[in-house]
Amino acid sequence: MEAEGGLESLRALHQDLVALEDGQLRNIDKLCNELKAHVEAFKNLLDRPTRSDTSRKKLESGTIQIDESDYAVNKEFQESSIQLADALDLDELRAAELLLDAQGDAELLGRSTIISAVINYHEKRQFLLESLRMLFRNAENPDSEEVLRHKQLEIVGDILEVKDGPARNGSLFTRKCFKAMADIERWIQDLAERYQGTLALGQSMTTEYDEIMAFQQSSLAQQHESLGAIVTYLVKGSYTNIEDFFQLLQHLPTIERWNHIPVHYVPAIAAFTSQYGSPDNGGSLREARMLHKRIMDGRDSSPWALRNLQAAMVSWWLAEYSGWYLEQRLGSPVQGADLEAEARARSDAFLQALKDGAFHCTLSICSLVYPDDIHDPARNGLTDYLLRDTPPLPTEAMETNALFRDLLLEQIESFINSFISNMPDTLRQFQVSEDDQRKKILGGIPSQARSTLYDQDLDLERFFVIIAYTFDQRTEAAEAFWEDPDSNLYGFLQWASKRQSTPRVGAFCEMLRSISRGEECATAAHKFLLDQGSTKTARIRRSSSLNWSQIFSELNLYAAKIRETPGSSRPPIRYGGKANAGDIDEPESALMLECYLRLMAHISRESSEARSWLWTHETFRSLEMLFTLADASVPPRLQACAIATVAAMLTNKTVETSLFVWSAMDQWASSPSPSMQAISRPGKPMTPMICMEEVTFEALSKTFDQANEFINLLHTLVSPGADEIGLHDALPFPEQLGSSYRMPGIEPYIDFAFGKIFAAKPPVVEDPVQSRLLTNNVLNLATTCLSIFNENLVILANRSTIAVDTAIEASSLDAYARLHPFSRVMEWMSNDGVLAVLFAASNQDLNVVAAASPNSPIVLTVLRSIEVMNRILDLQSTYFEILRPLVKLQTTGHRHPVLNPTLASFEDSVATNLDLVVNLGLYSGLGNQELAIKSLKLLERLSSSRRLNVSLTPVSRQLPSGNRLVGVLEQHGDLERVRTSFILGLQYDDRELDLGPGAPGWTIKSVMLNFLSHCLAALPDRPNLAHAILGFACTGATLSIEPDGAFAKGASLFHSIVRMVADYPDGLDNAIQLWSSSIRQKAMRVLSILRTSPLSSVLAMTELRAADFLFAMFLRQAVITPDTNLDGLSIRDETFIQTDSALVLEQYLDQRCTLLEYASSELRIVAVEGAPTQKARILSTLFGSTTMLDGTQLPNVPVFELLDFLSADFSAPVLSPVSNLFTDLDFTVALDPHDVTTGEATQLHLVEQLLALKLNEVRKSGYLENAQDQENALLDAEAFMAFFRTQKNLRSLEGVRLRTLKAWSNLLALAIGHCELDQGGRASLVLQALQTVMPKLERYAIESSPEALVLAKLVQTLFFQVDLKSSALDQTKVADLADDRFFNIFRTSLRAINVPEGDINLREALYNICFRYLTSIADPSGSKSRQHNISQTVKTSGKKTIDIICDDAYGGSGTCRASAVLFLDALTATAVIEKSSYMIDSLARTNFIVVLVEAIRDVPNELRDAEPQDIPLLLSYYNSKLSLLLTLSQTRPGATQVINAGLFQTIRDSGLFSVDPDLGICTFFLPLLIPVLFPLPTLLNRSTPTSLRCHLCTWINSGKSTATADPTSAAVSKYYALLLAVIRVIAAVLVSRGPQNQQTIEQTKQFLAENRTLVVSVFKRQAGIGIGGASVSALGEDDSTMGRVVEELVELFVLLMTRTEFIDVSKSTYFPL
Repeated sequence: MEAEGGLESLRALHQDLVALEDGQLRNIDKLCNELKAHVEAFKNLLDRPTRSDTSRKKLESGTIQIDESDYAVNKEFQESSIQLADALDLDELRAAELLLDAQGDAELLGRSTIISAVINYHEKRQFLLESLRMLFRNAENPDSEEVLRHKQLEIVGDILEVKDGPARNGSLFTRKCFKAMADIERWIQDLAERYQGTLALGQSMTTEYDEIMAFQQSSLAQQHESLGAIVTYLVKGSYTNIEDFFQLLQHLPTIERWNHIPVHYVPAIAAFTSQYGSPDNGGSLREARMLHKRIMDGRDSSPWALRNLQAAMVSWWLAEYSGWYLEQRLGSPVQGADLEAEARARSDAFLQALKDGAFHCTLSICSLVYPDDIHDPARNGLTDYLLRDTPPLPTEAMETNALFRDLLLEQIESFINSFISNMPDTLRQFQVSEDDQRKKILGGIPSQARSTLYDQDLDLERFFVIIAYTFDQRTEAAEAFWEDPDSNLYGFLQWASKRQSTPRVGAFCEMLRSISRGEECATAAHKFLLDQGSTKTARIRRSSSLNWSQIFSELNLYAAKIRETPGSSRPPIRYGGKANAGDIDEPESALMLECYLRLMAHISRESSEARSWLWTHETFRSLEMLFTLADASVPPRLQACAIATVAAMLTNKTVETSLFVWSAMDQWASSPSPSMQAISRPGKPMTPMICMEEVTFEALSKTFDQANEFINLLHTLVSPGADEIGLHDALPFPEQLGSSYRMPGIEPYIDFAFGKIFAAKPPVVEDPVQSRLLTNNVLNLATTCLSIFNENLVILANRSTIAVDTAIEASSLDAYARLHPFSRVMEWMSNDGVLAVLFAASNQDLNVVAAASPNSPIVLTVLRSIEVMNRILDLQSTYFEILRPLVKLQTTGHRHPVLNPTLASFEDSVATNLDLVVNLGLYSGLGNQELAIKSLKLLERLSSSRRLNVSLTPVSRQLPSGNRLVGVLEQHGDLERVRTSFILGLQYDDRELDLGPGAPGWTIKSVMLNFLSHCLAALPDRPNLAHAILGFACTGATLSIEPDGAFAKGASLFHSIVRMVADYPDGLDNAIQLWSSSIRQKAMRVLSILRTSPLSSVLAMTELRAADFLFAMFLRQAVITPDTNLDGLSIRDETFIQTDSALVLEQYLDQRCTLLEYASSELRIVAVEGAPTQKARILSTLFGSTTMLDGTQLPNVPVFELLDFLSADFSAPVLSPVSNLFTDLDFTVALDPHDVTTGEATQLHLVEQLLALKLNEVRKSGYLENAQDQENALLDAEAFMAFFRTQKNLRSLEGVRLRTLKAWSNLLALAIGHCELDQGGRASLVLQALQTVMPKLERYAIESSPEALVLAKLVQTLFFQVDLKSSALDQTKVADLADDRFFNIFRTSLRAINVPEGDINLREALYNICFRYLTSIADPSGSKSRQHNISQTVKTSGKKTIDIICDDAYGGSGTCRASAVLFLDALTATAVIEKSSYMIDSLARTNFIVVLVEAIRDVPNELRDAEPQDIPLLLSYYNSKLSLLLTLSQTRPGATQVINAGLFQTIRDSGLFSVDPDLGICTFFLPLLIPVLFPLPTLLNRSTPTSLRCHLCTWINSGKSTATADPTSAAVSKYYALLLAVIRVIAAVLVSRGPQNQQTIEQTKQFLAENRTLVVSVFKRQAGIGIGGASVSALGEDDSTMGRVVEELVELFVLLMTRTEFIDVSKSTYFPL
């Protein structure tokens, strides 16, 4: 199909035009190009080819051509195309094209193809019409940017073909619009008749049929409205001629129904009258007179079916046309004309139009296009009063677009201005005529005829209210009334304010209210009312014009009568009929008083100057008067207006004002009033004040208006004041409120709101809109009460040193917790009745919510209910665990329990209302951003709850899912709809790049990804809602893929996220930006959780591999440099770490880390599965070249360069600010130990509250008396916040850098390890890796940072990846390079070891590196110069290095001791090779040789004391120390040092050789044997009972076992290996000391003699005598290790005996018989 006329391109164009309207579009040129590309679509928009036999025959032939492509169509497709053509009255081939286009959408939307085609067809037309409307509007807007406006005018010229064609083309386009509007009218009528026919025949209709009929009617109405607006802009742009107006006048009489259709013509009618009737628009008087004659003649000769609309048109025309005759001329401009007679005729015609309902029609239209989200019962009452005899417009007439409403009101505004300016005499005639009528009615007509009051003319009042509707919400237009005191509009206000009757003053107040929006206009209105009139104390005698004095005089007069007269003796004032003689004189008095109060409330709300004047005026005493007018005897709406005025006066309230009003209101509620004296009190015993309080609440709950406004007042009072600092540490009311007659607090008011109003709606509230408004207002109250409670005060009081009781504004923390409305609201939120209403408020009809405006009552009710639920979940733990027990413990007296004690948490109530989960999922896809955000947040909380994610109950086992929430979605059949909404929400749209984070699509993506990641992270081990939405099939405790589902087809949400990660940019203009990076990070996190979870790992990895995800991501990788633009800053910038740029880098590194971890997983899998081709592709990508599936080679950043982040230096130390005020604060309470990503991260909100509390404490102590001290204290607090913010950024960056480094190191080690290369090739890779790593290691090792340990371990791993002694390596060119590089590594490691206070784990890794280097390269056959360099390097490192190594070898922890000893061993061996005594001297200097020797003594004891699991490590440590002793003993100086350290005496003391294995070795063998026999933890401790030990000893010594293998052999082998290591040292000492050293010989002889039993046992075991009965040569494979040990032991014993001549002298000296 169509490239530029497709639905998606039109939707995109419409979105750009909307963004332009909102001032958010950045790329204007792109919009202009889009508009030019759609010019042909705009031209052809109104051309709708109808059905034709030719097209049908072509379709039935079986082959059709669409976009130059031939398609073979089957019979089913042909029939569907014909059905679609019949339904749309469209050409069959065009219908076939629509059907083909809709196939993909049908599957996505879950609808039939025909229905999807109908929807697409109407949506295309609507997008085109709306785009055209906005284009015309912007082109005609004089405030638009000049260049853009010029471009748009050119495009308009192209569309209308007036740029190069005749001007009449604009008129032709206008007439096409008229024809299209007429077609739509017939279409709507046809749909209605078809629907009624179906009902009449009794045919059943499917839900889909009902929906598509409603959709078509709604869409056609919108298209009709758009066409009406387009015609209006064509008229205003002078693209039409007078004949177009004539054609419209010919069509209008045919419209018979008074509904939305004629309303859509109103702007065009008004525009035509202004264009051709006004002298200001370039027309001629002759043409205007001709048109005037035609309109006046047609009024009688061709009456319209809608007479009121015709009368309105005549009035609009006369107002404009009269402008030609404002200037009096000497003669008539037209021959024979009598201007005075014409003026009288025009005036008479206008009056006749009014009698025919001109103003009735105009007011009706204005009121019904008024936004439905503004509920104004008082204005509605006034409007109904003025339109009481007018046929009402049907409800659908209110469904108008906001742009259309503005356009219509602009045209009405033009009429208003023209009427005021051009027909002032007619206006005055209205006033005189109405005043005369009223005097006659009120003065001379008998009482029985007073009902005729309703027959008097009120056209001037209607005109005032028309002005009110026209200028309300349009501040810029209203400013025209106030800009020039000499203007006609201001003069009109002055004239209209004089000599006002009762109904007129009410209408005038409404008008004045509408034109006083905004601070400037409201202040101007306030000054207008500050007339010289004074307050009247006698009967009301109105001053010459309306002013504040008159308003307060009349209000105070009525208030005085309320105080004087009991309510039972005074009937309420009505709008009709005469009140009591003692009351206000006129029957509309209540209406007038309402308008007074509404005006007073409005100006007070809008103007701070007026509000201050009202509060401080000494005479008027506003608050007292208002509460008097809130008496129960006052008409309900008047009472509601009084309460609303009190709330308005609290705008931008201070704490002091709020407390004052609370006290006044509580006194009003609890004090007896005259009207309540006759009301009976409840039967239960109460104090009079409590009784009156209940009576007041009962009266307030009688009607909607009273209850609604009182709830609004409560909400205003509990809301934070303008002077509060945001700590929320004060009670929102006087702490002792009501304490004189009940328990202090506002609990009765909370109970009234939730008990009498919310849970049990007043019976009179039957209107659903009123019900929603009332529910919404109570939910607003609940939200505020929950939001202003600061739970952190409780946390800080328990964990910090600050005196919270004295720092907070409340008298004590205890009082704050007990009296705060949070506690009572939370209690009500556990009430069954409240919960039922709360869940009902969140469960609204989806179609109604989708069609409603964002500020409509139904949407606001849903929003507030969801917000309240979120707040409950946030705070329920604080309430249930802390506050509820506290309140129960400390509350005394009567307190009505309201909660359900069986509810332990809010989730318990959700468990019985699981429809909430369905609604939340569906709300997220309605396109309402705020609703989607809050719905997904709540859904995230609920779907992450383990309480709600339990398996299904046995009753519901028939559902396929084992998850409760998933089962509910499947049961309702809404899972696919939720999936679709997520898929659509996460589709990538490049227009988001133009709008950035302000784009609605970006916000929706962000919250959707948050939901998925949090839900998956909370429940990674079980199928949950996130898995189901992603497209997995949740079956029991496992996940699977449906064979024919969207996941199997690659069309699931999972695949959408994969594509988004691959396609979504990191930013614009070569910069990585926060908003774009965060989206990719969140999406990567979702994939990472799925990939690493055992539940979904296999499925996720398979799909990622199939999508070539790894290769696509590596192709996107870029190198980070210090100059990389990170959201506007580079890493070099000094303020980098303090800004969001640091967060950008953190997010980018987190993505890098996730990718590297994924690459490691893929490499492991392909290595295990044996997939050589895939492994080769991965390795090729890692080393810089990606092979695509088609064989193409694309370069990418190699893995070596992805260590770029370590070059970024952002860890400069940040100095803590110094302040005497905050030095004693312990900020450790603000650390979050649960932050798994960055360790103990600072919770900035707790830091902020700590600082605020401290400032409060200091302020209360009197230390901040002057302004300068206060300013300095605030600056210090800001400095601390900046410091902790910087610290948090720094810790976060360091944490993610370390994780990324670990991932990079693991991947590099795996990549090199799995490379199938020869030694030379592998060595080259290792050297390249070392070249990358070593500069970083050297830098970080000096700082002893965690990064150094990771790098050191990597280097250690790399050393083992290559055989450094390989002959193949020596034959390559890299041999010399390798030698130099490895030596540099050794030298760097030595320097790092010498770092003061370094990390012991790092030193261990460095010891292993050095040991590997020395044992692999430094050998006797190696280069002498290399060995010399090693020795010199060791000497250069200094004595301190040897000291550190020795210290670690002796007192290090874990394996570090053994590593240090091995390193010393290797160093000593190297020195031995070079014949250097440096190491021996150094070890002797540190006395370490003595330590080594003496360690032998403690071997048995340490083995006995060690935990069984530690024994292998301990034996390894012994072996390393004995190996070092052996190396030392192989030189004469070393042997001397060893023997002088007491070698033989130490061995003798140890008792190692005093055990005869043949006779019993239980004491020594037991710790070696238990790990072999009993690996269970219960037997691995030293507390094994003595009886068990004895049993084991007997069992061991008996040599019997039921096991298949002898478990004692392993222990005996270890024992002999230990003996062997010691014997090697003795032998080395003996040999090194030489035969001339008799002392050593004698000591050795003595050793042999003392341990003769063991020596004989070893010989016997070698000969196969005794246990086992087999010689060593006959041992099996399992005993081969012990056999080799025994063989070597025998050899060494023989060596010792030979060198000491032990055999020759044994008979006479050592073994006397």
